[in-house]
Amino acid sequence: MNIGWFSTGRDKAARDLFNSVYKEIRRGAIKADISFVFCNRVLGEDRESDSFIKMVKDYGINLISYSSRDFKSDMRLRGKKDFATFHLWRRDYDTEIMKRLRNYNSDLIVLAGYMLIVSGDMCEKFNMINLHPAAPGGPSGTWQEVIWKLIDSKANTTGVMMHLVTSHLDQGPPVTYCTFPIRGHLFDELWNDLYRRLKTTSLTQIIEKDGEKNQLFMEIRKHGFMRELPLLVQTIKAFADGRIKLENKRLFMQNETLEHGLCLNDEIEAFL
Repeated sequence: MNIGWFSTGRDKAARDLFNSVYKEIRRGAIKADISFVFCNRVLGEDRESDSFIKMVKDYGINLISYSSRDFKSDMRLRGKKDFATFHLWRRDYDTEIMKRLRNYNSDLIVLAGYMLIVSGDMCEKFNMINLHPAAPGGPSGTWQEVIWKLIDSKANTTGVMMHLVTSHLDQGPPVTYCTFPIRGHLFDELWNDLYRRLKTTSLTQIIEKDGEKNQLFMEIRKHGFMRELPLLVQTIKAFADGRIKLENKRLFMQNETLEHGLCLNDEIEAFL
């Protein structure tokens, strides 16, 4: 199986995700090859993405880097205030990406730490899966947005999933997922502290004051993040082994349609 990989490479987590899959392929645990890596940053834009780009080059993997920041920058800035303009910019940028990928083969493209919304045209052209920090049916958005939505809704559980990429943000059919509680002895005192504070202040004010250093926020993130890497590895392995198949944008397992995704709780918990 040939894998394509999309990443902005914006932090250590993005490097760790890629590095873990690469090492599993090298040792034969995943029967696949990485055909190419696409990064929407170029050398010199950011120290973190520079480290990601250097790592990919050091591994001798085909790298395509094309700056989204510099692509039609006036149009991109206008798109921040006007969705129609943003939609056109996204379509034009993805058209340029597809031109650059036409000489590379990929059975599956993995989005891991890729910070752009993919256009409908690209979703139709490629089989793409995305790592999302919530269980099926959970909140959409960045991992920060997901956690605050979980806190705001006083959720009992959450999870991590890999889903098919569609034109609807974070709403593609789940491929694999795992879940975990955010209540119990590790969390209850943190929730109680939040409830005490909410008697005299709003959640918006708590978010503004604490940010990502809020204790409940950090605990939820820690338990989600530690599951992202094994879920990604196990998902790619499931495709490479033929356990899961993707045909005409539909998922199958043992010739049966995989309607709600494959729960990998046992495999993930064994890894932890």
